[in-house]
Amino acid sequence: MNSWHLARAARCVRSGGVLAYPTEAVWGLGCDPADDDAILRILELKQRPWQKGLLLVASSLEQLHDWIMPLSSDDLNTIWPTWPGPVTWVLPCQDWVSPMLRGEHNTLAVRLTDHPQVRALCDETGPLVSTSANPAGKEPARSALRVRQYFGDQPDYILPGELGGRKQPSEIRTLNGERLR
Repeated sequence: MNSWHLARAARCVRSGGVLAYPTEAVWGLGCDPADDDAILRILELKQRPWQKGLLLVASSLEQLHDWIMPLSSDDLNTIWPTWPGPVTWVLPCQDWVSPMLRGEHNTLAVRLTDHPQVRALCDETGPLVSTSANPAGKEPARSALRVRQYFGDQPDYILPGELGGRKQPSEIRTLNGERLR
């Protein structure tokens, strides 16, 4: 992992930019989840309606404390065996969380990533918006070249790196046992 590229990606996020980066299975688009302008840019790039919501990736549960409601011991016992890893959980979120992140819901999709580069980036920036790097209806990008083909120079930075080797994007679950993807 190149520390120069990681520092540049962190600067991009902290300055309100949109970042493209490799995740566990596909390339993602990300930004600071507290930056509504950057979130709006991602939604426009993807041609994605805000009502669907987005997800956050983090390197630790502590990074998500400001975003999600406190979890019960039972909830934590359900979630912990899957983290860090490829499972995204839809959890009750704080009231102030932007509708552009949570969509029409009172929940937020969150994941503790096991991708080393994304973990290192989150260690620098805190949680990141993470959504697949593709326009709506297109296959998610599986290379930096495909990101460029889809979006040209619209991402402010493309973090060089490798996908994490998973075949499918993360599974999405709810605490009541429902699998959304």
